[in-house]
Amino acid sequence: MPAERFPRRTSWFPALSVRVRILAAILLVAAAGMIAAGTTAYFVQRDSTLDSIDTALLGAVDDARFIAKDSKATTLNAVLEAVVQRIRPGTNEATLAIIDGAAALAPGGDVDFRLEENRAFVARVVGETATGNVVLGNVRTDGRTVRYVAAPVDVTGDAAVGVFVAAFDLDAALRPVTDALLTSLRVTLAALVVLGLVGWLVSGRLLRPIRALREAAARITASDVSERIPVVGRDDVSELTRTVNDMLDRLDGALTGQRRLLDDVGHELKTPITIVRGHLELMDQNDPADVVATRALAIDELDRMNGLVRDISALAEVQRPLGVARAPVDIAVLTELVRTKAAALSGHRWVTTETANIVVPVDAGKLTQALLQLAANAVSHGGVDGTIDIASATGRDAVGNPRLRLWVRDDGPGISANAQDHIFERFRRGASGRGPAGSGLGLAIVCAIAEAHGGTATVASAPGHGATFTIDLPIPPDVVAPEQGRAEQGRAEQGRAEPKEQSL
Repeated sequence: MPAERFPRRTSWFPALSVRVRILAAILLVAAAGMIAAGTTAYFVQRDSTLDSIDTALLGAVDDARFIAKDSKATTLNAVLEAVVQRIRPGTNEATLAIIDGAAALAPGGDVDFRLEENRAFVARVVGETATGNVVLGNVRTDGRTVRYVAAPVDVTGDAAVGVFVAAFDLDAALRPVTDALLTSLRVTLAALVVLGLVGWLVSGRLLRPIRALREAAARITASDVSERIPVVGRDDVSELTRTVNDMLDRLDGALTGQRRLLDDVGHELKTPITIVRGHLELMDQNDPADVVATRALAIDELDRMNGLVRDISALAEVQRPLGVARAPVDIAVLTELVRTKAAALSGHRWVTTETANIVVPVDAGKLTQALLQLAANAVSHGGVDGTIDIASATGRDAVGNPRLRLWVRDDGPGISANAQDHIFERFRRGASGRGPAGSGLGLAIVCAIAEAHGGTATVASAPGHGATFTIDLPIPPDVVAPEQGRAEQGRAEQGRAEPKEQSL
């Protein structure tokens, strides 16, 4: 079924780099926060100033009432004159007395602004106080906004109607608050500029490894993954760089192994193909005996190539990340069953000198495959009719961590020190052996199985003293390792091992 194609999602900012986007997001959040803080402070201070103005205006009305009573005047004009004289307007303030709808009395001297010249304002105040209530209001006069209070005044026995007015210049009173807001905005702008510069430098430094990663990824090809990214610092980005370098190491190792495998396979297949081709070219088609001999040789070489391909598949399966399926396994039972199976390989004397009495999570099938491969190797390269020991034991490494060891020991001619250095490499064959030659992958498969379990495969040998192949595996911390496995000296059989009906 063909894959459906979906339109690619387009970015809102296709031309902007990650560095610019990060910096823009930081600046937007910082600007929003600073402006919100400044605006909130402005409105809080503005409301506080307006409240204080209203309190002062109402206080002036209370003072006017007190002065009116204290003056003991009997006429409205005398009362308002006393009030206007004793309540002197301060900065950004003004007062006015209105009698019978006209501006009558105003403070003398120099005041910030005057109200008596604005007839429209006088008429407005007279109308608002006609009901006899004190009125608070705002008015625009002479280019300024004025907050005022108007209180009606009357004197018993005097038919005149008066109004006392006190006012504040709101623009002047709120100017410090407005100036503070403007200053806050200027500081915010300067802070954003500094933050942008610092953020640009810091983001560039932090994103430098990512740019290096992108450039390195662009330079890496399928044939060359040797380049690594320099690690700088100890932050999350440097950890990402280390992770990518580790990935490149694994990729490089996998590609190197793949190239080596292809080279080795090509080399190993070249020989049988050349042999078959040469004999087919030289075969006498009219000679039945020659045809039969050539056919037998070709089949033998094809069988050998089939075994090579089978071993390569087994090696590839073990080396896959999910090639090992762990499950709890009784190692003592596993050791006995491997000995039982191996006894059918030859007439050697098969013994088990030790067994590890422990249950460990391993892949029983793969571990059996490895031990049987070592057993077959001992049959082929060990003594003709000697003793082969298949055993297991627990112990500890140099730092005290618990380990599980499984080994196959023969008493054959041994292995030279030079051969031991390369014995677990692919397509390495022993110098001599009995029976058909192998593919050279058997010990490589053993090593791969051990490594897939987190362990190692080693060999200890000296010419004339046999060889011991050991699979050394770690024991998980949650598994309690018992004392070293019980010795089972004397249990040996010639050519066979007594089977036991036990399961893994």
